Amino acid sequence: MQTDSPQRASTLSQIPRGIWMLGFVSLFMDISSEIIHSLLPMFLVTSLGASATMVGLIEGAAEAASPIIKMFSGALSDYLGNRKWLAVIGYGMGALSKPLFALAPTAGIVLTARVVDRVGKGIRGAPRDALVADITPAHLRGAAYGLRQSLDTIGAFVGPLLAVALMLLWADNFRRVFWVAVVPGLVAVALLVFGIREPAPQPGAKRVNPIKLDSLKKLSGPYWWVVGVGAVFTLARFSEAFLVLRAMQGGIPIALVPLVMVAMNVVYSLSAYPFGKLADSMSHTRLLAAGILVLVASDIVLAHGNSWPVVIFGVALWGLHMGLTQGLLATMVAQSAPPELKGTAFGFFNLMSGLAMLVASVVAGQLWDRFGASTTFYAGAGFCIATLFALATRPLARDSRT
Repeated sequence: MQTDSPQRASTLSQIPRGIWMLGFVSLFMDISSEIIHSLLPMFLVTSLGASATMVGLIEGAAEAASPIIKMFSGALSDYLGNRKWLAVIGYGMGALSKPLFALAPTAGIVLTARVVDRVGKGIRGAPRDALVADITPAHLRGAAYGLRQSLDTIGAFVGPLLAVALMLLWADNFRRVFWVAVVPGLVAVALLVFGIREPAPQPGAKRVNPIKLDSLKKLSGPYWWVVGVGAVFTLARFSEAFLVLRAMQGGIPIALVPLVMVAMNVVYSLSAYPFGKLADSMSHTRLLAAGILVLVASDIVLAHGNSWPVVIFGVALWGLHMGLTQGLLATMVAQSAPPELKGTAFGFFNLMSGLAMLVASVVAGQLWDRFGASTTFYAGAGFCIATLFALATRPLARDSRT
């Protein structure tokens, strides 16, 4: 593979305009979401008196709601032959959920807001990911998913930076900062409505129920292997809210704790596109194994993270593993699913991963409350090792890189 600058520029120039626009939609929505999410664990614990178990339950329930909806929205996008307007509905729900955080008097209302936000994410996620596959040539899909993820993640570190600045400016006024998050959410919806043109459906194409048995039989063994590996891997990747809680234990002022998410997402953003591009030319299994090993290292560092520099190093490794694996898993789903079932394929993949996230976050919260932070991160490392064993069961795939 060539790695010189002209080659990189050539690849970027071949990526369709719609991928860039989807990336900026994700960027603005992530700014909106991360302003809130980088502060939410602290808001729950310090302002609403929630326990770590409650934080884990809220995060797990919210993250589980999203993929359950993704399964149906992905299948619906296949059936209708329309992905953009389902994405608009989803992004709109995300934007409209933001005022609930600013108004929430109890943890129950925060849970409601998180579920509404994640249901919106569920509605938009699978149609958007399938739309990326629809408008990108197959040989550029790794780069396209990596680019969209990279732009998305820029928003994920700009959001916490804004949160830090506003918390310092407004003397730790959580609710006032949450109101600011409404604005970039509305910008994301406007960009999607006016900036994306969906490819026209194939003329004469018949609508077929994508979740009936005859259709699901078209999803091959290699696809279901990707689903299984993704689910086991998600057990090792409990909610990032626990990274924020780990940073709080270092005695850092509350206003500066969101910098932990900035560190993670800077690394994630810088690594997502290069590793996505690499996925177009090397073994997907080996690249995924490398990402899992990086997460093991992150868990071990964070298990010993009693000081700010150690926590930042562990969180940076967490961001590197995200850059290695998240666009890669999307590429693996896209490569192993037939064109007419890509929305459904992403839906099932995200359903299984979301259910695993619910289990992982609740278990992580229980371990944290009963045995301490170190046990939580050692358990994550253990699930990483289980995922490496799952990789050894790889079936023969249609695409040799998978």
